[in-house]
Parts: sequence; structure tokens; C-alpha cells
Amino acid sequence: MSADSPDVLTNVARPTTSATLTVRIIKSFEFRTERSLVLHGVNLKTTTVGLLKQLARDAILSQPGWKPYRNVSLDTMKLYTKAHGSKTSNLIINLDHDEWILDDDTKLLADLGFENETEVSYFNRDAYEQFKLDPQTSWDC
Repeated sequence: MSADSPDVLTNVARPTTSATLTVRIIKSFEFRTERSLVLHGVNLKTTTVGLLKQLARDAILSQPGWKPYRNVSLDTMKLYTKAHGSKTSNLIINLDHDEWILDDDTKLLADLGFENETEVSYFNRDAYEQFKLDPQTSWDC
């Protein structure tokens, strides 16, 4: 069965040395302001959490369309979902599973269970903790 076969799940369709990841850059939890950064060709066996953060920061600083995100103090990543996994009902971030927060910048993505089409959220930890205390959005009013 080849990677082009309709029976191959997308999370294993690409090798761990060339995965596609989506980084959900969160500007505001309250206003549900986020933008997805798609990174192609990520080697999960050699890329650390710290390097993934740097790749995202570099893209925000250099790619067009990211100017509104350049003043956000991003410091924390958290697993959002893996391909074919269940998603949270919260549209901005999963508020449960704080064990999914990626606190160790030296950990390899492959060792953390990342695979092709994994999605992670990248955000400001203080803003996240405040939002958890009162997870209301401006759209809920």
C-alpha cells in the first residue's frame, strides 16, 4: 500500500523526517483571534520544542500577513490535536489536559508523540491562565 492509497491515514502518510505541522498562533483567547501557520518538511526526530517555537517566531517576523501577531509575547506550546484524533469543543484552545503543555524546550517532537498533521497551539501562558479562570469569549455575550 503506497502513501497515495486512500486507505493510508494521513498521520502516517509522510515519514517522521518530513512531517507537516500546524501551529495555531493565538493572539487573544477572549476574542478568539488565532491564525494557523503550516510548517512543511519538519523532521520530528531532530526538531525540539524550542526549535519549533523559533521556527514559528521566525515565520511571524518574516512572512507577510503576520504583523498583528508580532507584538504578542508567545512563550508556551500545547498539543491541540493529532490527525484523526478528537478535537475540543472550545474553538480557540483545549482547556483540559494541561499535561499536554510542552514545558521542556529540549524534548524532541517525535518523543512527544508528534506525527504528520499534528496541531499545536502557541500562546502567552499568562493570558492562557487568565482565560482558564473565566473562559468567556466576546462572542458568547
